[in-house]
Amino acid sequence: MKKLSTLIAIPLIMSSGISFAQDNINYLELLQDNGKLIYSDGFNHSMEQWVVEKTDKTEVGIIEQSLDIDDGAGVTVWFKEDIGTPSVIEFNGSVVVAGGKNDRGTDLNFFWMAQEPGSTDFFAKSEWRSGNMRKYDPMRLYYIGYGANDNSTTRFRRYPGDGTRPLLPEYDVKDPAFMNVPNKYTNIKIFNLDDEVLVYANDKLLYHIEDEKMFESGKFGFRTWKSHLRIDDFKVYAIEQ
Repeated sequence: MKKLSTLIAIPLIMSSGISFAQDNINYLELLQDNGKLIYSDGFNHSMEQWVVEKTDKTEVGIIEQSLDIDDGAGVTVWFKEDIGTPSVIEFNGSVVVAGGKNDRGTDLNFFWMAQEPGSTDFFAKSEWRSGNMRKYDPMRLYYIGYGANDNSTTRFRRYPGDGTRPLLPEYDVKDPAFMNVPNKYTNIKIFNLDDEVLVYANDKLLYHIEDEKMFESGKFGFRTWKSHLRIDDFKVYAIEQ
């Protein structure tokens, strides 16, 4: 990780209210012992692995060997490859607060397992979407708004692909332990398994999600609105059985 110091680890808080006692599995050790790196980007050279959906009010590029997203109207930066299960998506992300016009210290957000029902070309509508949040509503995806709403909430939503985006109370987290600290990297790990999803922030469990029908593949995208992000050390692991 480059440029920004690592956030100090904080005590474990079970935010989702769902039991973590699944056969005593240590998921972080599962990644260490069974994870095989299949994609990575340290943002040292280019953005050739990414597709940006934005307006002219947003600047996206490589600054100091990190992905810099300085947004004025809504933006999504999609990883080009599909990511399936079982897998782990990992990255380090920070909200930048350094006096810039978009430096609000909020909205380190992300989509994953995203698909557009009825479409064979995920990026065919990129120009039309242009980072407008409501134009993602018809997609089928998972979404987390990490430290959103002026860094007051962290929320998980499941978009079923019918235009709705319900929020269950147990996924509406207001604990300061899971908010952004300006100019400090937060390490995010998303475990996409056959019958559950687990999300960690700085190796502390944020969500344990069990869905009647888990989403099994799709795109990953960084998402923010009128904020300034730095992203580094993006990695995708396959979990070997």
